[in-house]
Amino acid sequence: MRLHVSSAGQVALESARVTLRGLTPMLNGVRLDGARLDVRESGDGVRVRMTAPGLGGAALDVTVHRRDADTWEMRYTLASDPGVEIDSFGVCFEVVENLRAYLQTGYYSWDGSRYLTVVEGEPRTGYAMTQLLPREGEGSVVLGFDRHDRFQHTFRVEVVGGAPSLAVETVWDRKTTAGDRRESEALVIFEHPGVEDALRTWAAIVAAASSLPPRVPETPITGWCSWYNLYAAITEENILEHLRGAVAVRDRENLPLRVFQIDDGFTPEMGDWLLVKPQFPRGMKPLLDDIRAAGFTPGLWIGPWMVGNRSRLYREHPDWVVRDRLTGDPLPVMTFYGEFRWHKRSEEYYTLDTTHPDAFDYLRTVFRTWRHEWGCEYFKTDFMHFPTVYGPERAVWHTPGLTRVEIWRQVAEMIREEIGDATWLGCGCPLWAPVGLVDGLRIGRDVGVEWRGSEDVHSAESLLRDQATRNFANGILWQADPDCILLRDRFHHLSESELRSLAIYAGMAAGVVMTSDALDELSAERVRLFKLLLSPERALCRFPLLGSGDPVSVQVRQRVGDEPASLAAIFVFNTGDAPAQRSYSLARLGLEGAWHITEWPSGRAWEQPVERIAVTLAPHDSVLLFASRELFSAPPDRLP
Repeated sequence: MRLHVSSAGQVALESARVTLRGLTPMLNGVRLDGARLDVRESGDGVRVRMTAPGLGGAALDVTVHRRDADTWEMRYTLASDPGVEIDSFGVCFEVVENLRAYLQTGYYSWDGSRYLTVVEGEPRTGYAMTQLLPREGEGSVVLGFDRHDRFQHTFRVEVVGGAPSLAVETVWDRKTTAGDRRESEALVIFEHPGVEDALRTWAAIVAAASSLPPRVPETPITGWCSWYNLYAAITEENILEHLRGAVAVRDRENLPLRVFQIDDGFTPEMGDWLLVKPQFPRGMKPLLDDIRAAGFTPGLWIGPWMVGNRSRLYREHPDWVVRDRLTGDPLPVMTFYGEFRWHKRSEEYYTLDTTHPDAFDYLRTVFRTWRHEWGCEYFKTDFMHFPTVYGPERAVWHTPGLTRVEIWRQVAEMIREEIGDATWLGCGCPLWAPVGLVDGLRIGRDVGVEWRGSEDVHSAESLLRDQATRNFANGILWQADPDCILLRDRFHHLSESELRSLAIYAGMAAGVVMTSDALDELSAERVRLFKLLLSPERALCRFPLLGSGDPVSVQVRQRVGDEPASLAAIFVFNTGDAPAQRSYSLARLGLEGAWHITEWPSGRAWEQPVERIAVTLAPHDSVLLFASRELFSAPPDRLP
């Protein structure tokens, strides 16, 4: 990719794949056309000063310079006060040439990511980064910010008259902290011959720029979680019953299960985190001690920012929640006004205002108590997007002048301080803000019991999309969590092939592997499936055909450090609704040369080493192949 300035002063980043041409200032989500540009080249870069009527008397300064041989860096700065409240500012690339599709990244765990084709219509907004795929040729161009601990950043693609544009903005949130320049973080831009490898390169840039080194556990997070079996109907008695079953199967099958986590349902209302329901007569400490004595890491669930309107916390401290600027009332993020009220009594759920010193101290006390008095060693924090939903145009915090990400980060840093070296899984979480703080991160919506759900909620479709587009950061920024794996024979709407395929698809990701099912009730076949997914070693999962748009998904997995690979698992999954036939060269999948192939679970070995595989798959069906340099004497019982 090269920087080019035309004789007319038009700035472009040109590549054989995708070219970004023309710069226009953005302010508060509005593109300011008709800007005057003062372009000055200096060394291996350029400085552009843009003025426009919509900026008042201010100017937007843009610098572009070569960061290294392969990467450009852009920053933009409001050089003076534009005379209006600043919600966001940035630049728009007026034309994106040769663009076929782009990656729209959601902001938090449940806010899905997907590749979208370039079509006329509504502008589509993503966060943190985007990836541009060329209409002609292979590879990609990536644009993404290197830091995410102060601001949200948006990427909006819009097609008008057939020509796509790309707007990039920093969400300033009317930040008023003294001494802060109105300057973006560094936007890195580079082309790459690959798709998934390009995303991994961006993740490595984020890791290097982080104020804290990423926390990536040396071994996979594995274990049992109560939610998708018992949901909120938990008691000390049935938790202990499942614990006994988990111990029996773990010991009999030699399963590397590490965590036993009690999910939501043990507290009376959201926000009352130091109170326990009568179904736990001994309190939580003795129960967590029992879990630890059984050889598991004991874990608990919490929604730190959630406050129910019927909670004791809200009743005693109504000033501890974020207010609606329009009405002055508490600002709900979730509402349940009908007969269904989840499992709590509250109709509304507010955001704990952690800029209030007393509310912040209360939350600190909660985590300190859970860690040091109750003995919790694994924390699953949920609904972590609550403080990032509304900006200052709607939300009134006790202490103004901070961005929503700064508020989020203050609490997250406090949590890590209080829990020490305990394992932390973030759920419903901003994807990039927790780098260096969490050990694992949910990368999609909740697991579902059917293939297709309403708006991709609680269904297979969400898992299939989000895991493929977000797993690139696994092992670089955090350990990816695809959510619990469904293993039970009943109480779901999936076929046998769908259940098996989805379980392997999630397990292949080489991240968190948890289940909620009663382990001692599983058939021998399902225990064998679970054991397959429980590798005691770190692994790397690749999606070599990412971005192709093919409903047939391919994953390739190998052990970390096994390079060149001597053993790999190849999983081919027809996620479409029609039968499919596919043929792949192993070289295209990153496996050079000829390989011995063994099928799972049959153990049937192909007669000769091959350099190509061919499969025929029914809808929602899959095949798992082990590729090895040497012929197996017996088929593997675990993924590499």
